[in-house]
Amino acid sequence: MSGGTRSFEMARRVVAAGHRVSMITSNREAAANSGWYTTKEAGIEVHWLPVAYSNQMSYPNRIWAFVRFAIASARKAASIQGDLVFATSTPLTVAIPALYASWRQNIPMVFEVRDMWPAVPIAMGAIRNPLLVWLARLLERTAYRRSSHIVALAPGMKEDVVATGIPAEKVTVIPNGCDLDVFGKTMTKEIGPRDKYDWLTDRKLVVFTGTLGKANGVSYMAHVAACVKAIDPEIRFVVVGDGADAPNVRSAAMQCGVLDSTFFMFPSVPKQEAAQWVRSADMVMCLFTGPRVIWKDAVQNKFFDAVAAGKPTASNFEGFQSLVAVEHGIGVILNSKDHVVAAKQLVETLNNAQWLAGVESRSRVLAEGKFSRDHLAQYLLIVLKNAALN
Repeated sequence: MSGGTRSFEMARRVVAAGHRVSMITSNREAAANSGWYTTKEAGIEVHWLPVAYSNQMSYPNRIWAFVRFAIASARKAASIQGDLVFATSTPLTVAIPALYASWRQNIPMVFEVRDMWPAVPIAMGAIRNPLLVWLARLLERTAYRRSSHIVALAPGMKEDVVATGIPAEKVTVIPNGCDLDVFGKTMTKEIGPRDKYDWLTDRKLVVFTGTLGKANGVSYMAHVAACVKAIDPEIRFVVVGDGADAPNVRSAAMQCGVLDSTFFMFPSVPKQEAAQWVRSADMVMCLFTGPRVIWKDAVQNKFFDAVAAGKPTASNFEGFQSLVAVEHGIGVILNSKDHVVAAKQLVETLNNAQWLAGVESRSRVLAEGKFSRDHLAQYLLIVLKNAALN
């Protein structure tokens, strides 16, 4: 199993159900030459390999980091005795150690598709060499066909997997889930952003948290903020996060005349602090740019964090999560091309007191039902048990 918040939370619930779980993952912050080490986290035996990685690295360097981890973790995965291999991707290279461990131990493998690799990096130009494209497609087909079962995070992902020739009954959709433990609770006597910053206080707040990658196009938010300023200069915009596109976002905000006026930027913060920003928000922004394949099946953590916190979302793409938000009355889709139109939509939504008043209860229905991590973990456990038995 590879790491990640979703993987860890699902694994924690599997352990709680009485099963043993070993997880193999990377540590981006430890010294790169320190080698493998093992810890016990919430009953999970976690094997860590330090691998230098950040969104600010070039695409070739990032891909090489993925490949290095895949090669190193293949032997480690094969050395851990188990009844089943569960590999969760991205990146697609996670399939390499999973396939190797499954073959060496002659045990079944379940493959989780969290992003349509290699279609996404190919569309973004990260993989251009014809040989690498062919090898990536070959690895994708091999991972699907050698898996006893496949888990997809969105219906569109399932359709794409089935389109490669995989039987539909071999693919189960289990979406991302809401972290109610962190985002769904306001801490007692919590001192949040509204208490810390004079430029915020009780003003309406629009927040973006997470990676500032090229695919997110967060500069869009700066342009919309400039148009909103002309309509209502009291609305505040905050970006919390780092990434390769951060300098472009800051530059766009400066050029638009909103940086440190109505538009503020903060570096990445721990999850608990990010949750404070989300809980303080009147609207959470979910952004993407680029070809449709990048955003059509989006299942961003920030969307599910907003649902857990009972906050509405504003998206600039018509992907899976955006359509769910509109269908359930907890989100709005902004015009992705015209910043003036998007600004008018956003201001109108922020001033719709009646609609906003019902968002929290409508979000709660989703967070405790369709997107409950406890419920989703039960679905996953059924898939894993069936795969292990068959």
